[in-house]
Amino acid sequence: MATDASPKFHQNSDFRTVPQPPDFHPEVTVASHDGLEFWQFMIAGSIAGCVEHMAMFPVDTLKTRMQALGSCPARSVSLRQALRSVLQHEGAIGLYRGIGAMALGAAPAHAVYFSIYEVCKEFFSGGNPNNSAAHAVSGVFATIASDAVLTPMDMVKQRLQLRSSPYKGVMDCVKRVLTEEGFGAFYASYRTTILMNAPYTAVHFATYEAVKRGLMEISPESASDERLVVHATAGAAAGALAAAITTPLDVVKTQLQCQDRMQKIWKNNVLPTGTSWLVHTMNSRKGR
Repeated sequence: MATDASPKFHQNSDFRTVPQPPDFHPEVTVASHDGLEFWQFMIAGSIAGCVEHMAMFPVDTLKTRMQALGSCPARSVSLRQALRSVLQHEGAIGLYRGIGAMALGAAPAHAVYFSIYEVCKEFFSGGNPNNSAAHAVSGVFATIASDAVLTPMDMVKQRLQLRSSPYKGVMDCVKRVLTEEGFGAFYASYRTTILMNAPYTAVHFATYEAVKRGLMEISPESASDERLVVHATAGAAAGALAAAITTPLDVVKTQLQCQDRMQKIWKNNVLPTGTSWLVHTMNSRKGR
């Protein structure tokens, strides 16, 4: 016996097509935090931070040598001259001195950064994933929290990076700083670091979003195919601009973190400690 297997629901007059306005576009809802859990952001942030700092550590060593008073000659030196000096006197291993301190600090600091950033972004964005202001504010809050974790190890790292550093390693540096200068020495540059990294983060995120949107508008039909190129280009432009704006404060931060060591190098100068010592010494150096 044959049966009619065709669906019957279309015959019901209660089901009617609802007309939609011509500009109607259904919204696509994205899961909060991109579908990741809080602990996943912490792990991803830790790995990303460690990879970033480990890959760029030789360049960071050269930057520290060039910024620290007394670590290089009184005259300004180029990046090539600083690299040649390290290789001639210490070998390639000199470029990685202090990397242990950075590893100890970068992992927890970046875990805090990315987790705080995601929480704040969800809170401030109001459900709008394209809210650039929310991204910038979230980055500032994340920076304040992560710098509180990273600053002590960053100070240890920079003291180990200096030429003729008197410390044998990370633990030796920590013990001697605690004994000779006290716990406050680990956070001597914290305020300067915040003043540097907060605008850095704001400029970085604002520039990144602007460049990314501009690149995607140039070729919207291939935006998905060139997503990696777009992100890399936008990130490079944002990082370069933010670094150019905040480098002067980075110099101050380096010299504050290394001021005890620099005072011993410049021991013939009877100068007060802190920012006044730093400004006085920099002015003296310019006059040479």
